[in-house]
Amino acid sequence: MPSSHETAEARYQHLKSDRAPYLRRAEDAAKLTLPMLVPSETTTKVTKVVTPYQGVGARGVNNLASKLLMALLPPNAAFFRLHVDEFVLEAEGSEELKTELETALGKIERAIMQEIEVSSDRVAIFEALKHLIVGGNALLYVGDKGVRVFHLGRYVCVRDPMGNPIEMVTHEQVSPAALEPEFLAKLQTKDDYKTRTNGDKVINIFTHIKRDGDQWRVYQECLGEKVPGTTGSHPLDTSPWIPLRFSRIDGEDYGRGYVEEYLGDLKSLEGLTKAVVDGSAAAAKVLILVNPNGVTRSDTISKAPNLAVREGNAEDVSVMQLQKFHDFRTAYEAMQRIEQRLEFAFLLNTAVQRNGERVTAEEIRYMAGELESTLGGLYSILSQEFQLKYVNRRRHMLTRDGRLPELPKDIVKPSIVTGLEALGRGHDRNKLVAFLGTLAQSLGPEALQAFIHTDEAIARLAVSDGIDPLGLIKSKEEIAAEQQQAQQQAQMQQMMAAAGPEAAKQAGGMFQRGQESQALEQQQGEVPDGS
Repeated sequence: MPSSHETAEARYQHLKSDRAPYLRRAEDAAKLTLPMLVPSETTTKVTKVVTPYQGVGARGVNNLASKLLMALLPPNAAFFRLHVDEFVLEAEGSEELKTELETALGKIERAIMQEIEVSSDRVAIFEALKHLIVGGNALLYVGDKGVRVFHLGRYVCVRDPMGNPIEMVTHEQVSPAALEPEFLAKLQTKDDYKTRTNGDKVINIFTHIKRDGDQWRVYQECLGEKVPGTTGSHPLDTSPWIPLRFSRIDGEDYGRGYVEEYLGDLKSLEGLTKAVVDGSAAAAKVLILVNPNGVTRSDTISKAPNLAVREGNAEDVSVMQLQKFHDFRTAYEAMQRIEQRLEFAFLLNTAVQRNGERVTAEEIRYMAGELESTLGGLYSILSQEFQLKYVNRRRHMLTRDGRLPELPKDIVKPSIVTGLEALGRGHDRNKLVAFLGTLAQSLGPEALQAFIHTDEAIARLAVSDGIDPLGLIKSKEEIAAEQQQAQQQAQMQQMMAAAGPEAAKQAGGMFQRGQESQALEQQQGEVPDGS
């Protein structure tokens, strides 16, 4: 545990050693995918970054991050629902109250989603997802001005045995001009100010976030001095600091990246690609050799135009060749096998369609569904450590600003309706559609009407597509009333047709007099008393 007098900078330096192996693995993964995503600690902004020979890693990271972003934050669709405790509703015993609560919560959901849509949060979250895939860790700060992303090289983290974060320290470098003039003047009186600020170019700021009961205590520090106005606290479940990890390993403070699991294939593909590219460049070089002891002179060959006739011996002239075709073919086939494995791992679309002249659309849909299902394990940890905390933070910010009403935390709670649950609903929908189709093809459409509750099937299809059927699908009572009304109209038409034209005329006159009488009664009812 840190001592009470330990500075934030000293705490950061103390925890760097625990972070070092995870950061090295993240740097190795970034070198084969997106090198600038997790630069080395010795890398500066002007340092030349070596570009990998193969692009499968970069393409796979961007593709997988895009799929995760669409699944975690789907555009124009709520990824969460606000639910009321069922026991509270049962105690009240009122269906009208439940409907009113659901309507009010729906308005709050739409207000939160509208705030997310107009913000630029998706840009920062997409960056954070790429950090998670490559390095396995990222730290989000959800503030009033937007979302910031801290990569693994800029923060340290400590978790309890259950994996919950209990302490974080971030490291930033800013210009001294960004500080308050009075505070900067105080720092400039220090003896080591020039050396620690690299000639007054940048200055180090450390932010210490520590859990204290049900609160997060936060303050910023610069050159051992607390920055004025930065000390504060946040509730435990609405903190703006959200540490993320891609995978959970018991007993470790940091997560592991997805790229790390396929680092062997990426290194092999990088080496083979480099060898084939270098060999192909050498093979593309054309050198014409002339026998110095022959009758053909080199000037004769080099200066002769196309289709020219010259005296010489063809045996004196030859073209240098590497004779490495079979070796290159072996390396190329190994590259293709490795590249195909990586495409499947990163859910690239090229991995969905197999090589063949006849590939049915159903086969493509099936393989795409299988690939998407592999994301289930990724959704589980991100839904708990990202989506829930992000929604709670956004709702807290809107409530604090007076744009949303205060809701009791012990009664109203958010739940995630995308990701793993959405995958389950999608599979249920496919199974239901396949079952109904098989039943109709095997037993005929009459079997559907005889044995299937149509209203229940429609409701299940709506739920599987994430559509609220309330108010959209007619109830049994409404359908029965419409059928009864249609039967009465049909009976009336039959009676009128059987009675003849004269009876129909009399019935029409009676109907018209009834309408006039009803209008007169309404007009008399509108006359005020005593008029």
